[in-house]
Amino acid sequence: MTVWRGRSGAAGSWSSARASLAAVLAIAAAAGSATSAAALTLSPLNGTPDASPHTQISFLGVPADEIAGVAVVGSKSGRHGGRLRSYASAVGASYVLRRGFMEGERVTVTARVGPPGRTRRVGTTFTTARGVDYALPVDPAPPPAKAGANQSFVSAPTLHPPSVSLESSPGVSGGDIFLTAAAGYGQNGAMIIDGAGRLVWFQPAVAGQAIENLQVQTYAGRPVLTYWQGRIDVGVGFGANTILDTDYRPLATVAAGNGYLADLHALRLTTSGSAYLTAYSLVRADLSSVGGRRDGILQDAIVQQVDVPTGLVMFEWHADGHVAFGDSYAAPPSTARPWDFVHFNSISPDPSGNGDVLVSSRNTWALYDVSRHTGAVLWRVGGKRSSFRMGAGTGTAYQHDAEWQPDGTITIFDNGATPKAHSQSRAIRVRIDFVHRTVDLVSRFVRSPALLSGSQGDEQVLDGGDTFVGWGEAPYFTEFDAAGHAVLDGHLPRPAQTYRSFRFAWSALPAAPPSIALRSAAAGTTVYASWNGATGVAAWRVLAGATPATLATVAQAPSSGFETAIAAPSGGPVFAVQALGAGGEVLGVSHAIAR
Repeated sequence: MTVWRGRSGAAGSWSSARASLAAVLAIAAAAGSATSAAALTLSPLNGTPDASPHTQISFLGVPADEIAGVAVVGSKSGRHGGRLRSYASAVGASYVLRRGFMEGERVTVTARVGPPGRTRRVGTTFTTARGVDYALPVDPAPPPAKAGANQSFVSAPTLHPPSVSLESSPGVSGGDIFLTAAAGYGQNGAMIIDGAGRLVWFQPAVAGQAIENLQVQTYAGRPVLTYWQGRIDVGVGFGANTILDTDYRPLATVAAGNGYLADLHALRLTTSGSAYLTAYSLVRADLSSVGGRRDGILQDAIVQQVDVPTGLVMFEWHADGHVAFGDSYAAPPSTARPWDFVHFNSISPDPSGNGDVLVSSRNTWALYDVSRHTGAVLWRVGGKRSSFRMGAGTGTAYQHDAEWQPDGTITIFDNGATPKAHSQSRAIRVRIDFVHRTVDLVSRFVRSPALLSGSQGDEQVLDGGDTFVGWGEAPYFTEFDAAGHAVLDGHLPRPAQTYRSFRFAWSALPAAPPSIALRSAAAGTTVYASWNGATGVAAWRVLAGATPATLATVAQAPSSGFETAIAAPSGGPVFAVQALGAGGEVLGVSHAIAR
């Protein structure tokens, strides 16, 4: 495993880089604001060509009591009434309509906003989508079981996660590893493993579905787990996101609004309590300008900001109308199949906090900096019409996971396929020089032997300076130290895939009690103990007695991983186990069972 480090490009902090942006705003795409107030964002954005007929009207940036005289008129459906509902995570409100629009109609919205005596008139005009009846394909059945590919446990008989192979070196960073398993021999699901590759937690997906994008984020000021679950078809997801507390109980469901289903590719919680997510819509569109059908099916990509407590949509942005069809490297199909012309796969808010977001588009090989206030694409990195001159080694193909870093650099997982455009996949870090309008390569991480991953993947910069890379479709994950040496490498058995791989510090005690199972033989009883998701269990204590009320300690053993087998002397017939912390404190107690 090797790493190449090139020149860092223009020096300077994030703030100085952004300060220079004003000098080059001429490179930004021109787009009109839907309102006359810079503080207000009105969605659907002015000119949106395919808004949902079930859309709400989102007023982000103005309090509900400063919004009056809302008039919503469809060219076919006429005037629409509704009511304002305030956001919990930000100033603003959504006008929720009493009935939906008709497909393919032009909608005009006007309102007065502002405090008494200083109101101003704002508005937006958009067109609703013409929907498509498209039967999504049935998910294929998983391959038959293969010896050694799955794990199994006596005390947790319903869990069958894939096996994990892992090698690490001294100096590897701490924390657990977060994976999602899909398309393999074991159950689809979310899994946490420790630094030795031993299972910590596994959550199987619902049959016929997948769980993706498991990671630790912050919600309401505390660490939480987040993941997406749903069906994967036409290359994207149709489902919803879940937020779990440190006891693995659900705190919230983050769904897409306006009639859409949330996509698997991105969920980014904000400190205020909102979330950015991706969604997809299949709509009728004329694709003849790029050699497609006049009655083609466009797979439009959508970015939403959702108010988590209320589920209201605060902001919505569509690729259609902002990204030209001709920018795509994916040819439109000649058959009646959806055309995924952009394929958004990450959202990264601007570190300055100005509300802009960086969006990665796999099928245009480009990153887009999007103004949340106007919806304008301020600039592009890569693709057919980059706003900057791309330095050596900075061009990507079918990339994933573009993330702003605190120093103003951007990390990107560059797939390089499919179809093959590069010889290998790599994780790169680039810096934009806004003054000279260039993009320079800061670093490049590649695995040896090399991998070429046609989809998925991510790059995570760890707190200690290491870089953790998930190779996506190729089910590997690698940690590189600050000097570029690979200090950890692991993988799931093929053909499994893991969309993204992360490393986080994680501390959790499940709300559910520990699990216990017994196996009796002439020599005595073996007690099997596990506690799915528990961290910090140092040892297990076995209790036995004639009844649940007369249990006493009969054995103790150090924890040996997800499941610990403990030989108990004759006794019982009733047994229970206690999970012990490093100081001998009782963390949890199982139910009592009889042999």
